[in-house]
Amino acid sequence: MLLANTMGAVADSIFNQPVTAFDTPTAWLGAVAYSLQLFYDFSGYSDMAIGLGSMFGFKFLENFNYPYISKSITEFWRRWHISLSTWFKEYLYIPLGGNRVAPWRMYANLFIVFLATGIWHGASWTFIVWGLFHGAFIIFEKATGWHKKEGGVGLSALQHVYCILAFVIGWVFFRADNLPYALDYLKNMFGLIQSHNIAYTAAYYVDNIKIISLAAALLCAMPLFTKMLEVNDKHKIAKSLINIWLMLLFILSASSIASSTYNPFIYFRF
Repeated sequence: MLLANTMGAVADSIFNQPVTAFDTPTAWLGAVAYSLQLFYDFSGYSDMAIGLGSMFGFKFLENFNYPYISKSITEFWRRWHISLSTWFKEYLYIPLGGNRVAPWRMYANLFIVFLATGIWHGASWTFIVWGLFHGAFIIFEKATGWHKKEGGVGLSALQHVYCILAFVIGWVFFRADNLPYALDYLKNMFGLIQSHNIAYTAAYYVDNIKIISLAAALLCAMPLFTKMLEVNDKHKIAKSLINIWLMLLFILSASSIASSTYNPFIYFRF
């Protein structure tokens, strides 16, 4: 509620305009905001399902495991929508032969799996291209062993940048209403399109609340607070503070639902 919806408002205000109506920094802001909206919307829904299941005695596995810290698209899909990627692996990739076949056949299997992944999200060229886009990176990494490379800080940073660029660019296809808009949007992101009639810069789309939300969304996308809820019961003060914090978040989320007319909840589409 507090992060996905706030980032969604930023993304929608940018993506709902013609591509030539905003500059390159604004295009990047829209793509990053949508990337964060998508993660917190999808992951939030999954966590709600896990919590509701737990209330009735069912244990559901974690579905999103900090995918935005990945160093490769292969790792990204081990962390993103784990239930979906596991299903496609067990019921499509392995029956097709998986990686126990000739290399060309393995690449063909990956192509089919990610084509199916795109179609699963929607009967639109944007989703199909998004699926094949990810499939192309997976095939590249399998062929070159990129996802297995290890090195120092420099290589690790390069791998993170590579992966972030790949999935942020991919989300543009996922968000765009049609393929021509997605391609023009990407051109704008890389300064390859001439913008005109620009009324506002990127600063117009973010106020203080949105800046705080953006910072919080970026921080919480990393495993910085994973142990926060695992405070020993002996530390009563810390435990009490965490419980108060959680209650405040719940109240803020409920207040946001009651007072706002903007509740996109995009996960229901899938």
